[in-house]
Amino acid sequence: MSEVSVRPMTELEFDRWQRAIAEEFAAEQVAAGRWAAEGSIRRALESNSELLPRGLSTPRMLLFSGIDSDGEAFGRAWVGLEHPRGAPGMAFLYDIEVLEQRRGCGLGRALLSAVEDAVMVAGVSALELNVFGRNLRAVALYDSAGYVVSTQQMQKHLHR
Repeated sequence: MSEVSVRPMTELEFDRWQRAIAEEFAAEQVAAGRWAAEGSIRRALESNSELLPRGLSTPRMLLFSGIDSDGEAFGRAWVGLEHPRGAPGMAFLYDIEVLEQRRGCGLGRALLSAVEDAVMVAGVSALELNVFGRNLRAVALYDSAGYVVSTQQMQKHLHR
């Protein structure tokens, strides 16, 4: 596995990422039954702009590109250094993703580790995240990286 680092996203990367993450998040919310499909992308874009009112310059937000040893960007991550529910001393991982064509070779684990290092350098000693239960690959990654379940939501569709 090659060496991995993170660097701040460029403006162009940020612009592309904003649309992609909104589409992905909207699709997850629709699939989970939390949102209606109609208007879901707009809703996700609005939600993200509330969290990132100054874009890349939003204080206490880290927006990274994952970079491999050849200097190529292969993924991204978004961390809030202040927890959205106010948990003291805990950052929150809003997004982490490796490009689909680069998955399966350890880059996700390396990117997660690089993000954790950056969070510690920023002076925060704990990191929390949410993962959809159906994302078994991500659940396995976080479990193997030492994350533990702190809360769990479950649902059942009721039929007569």
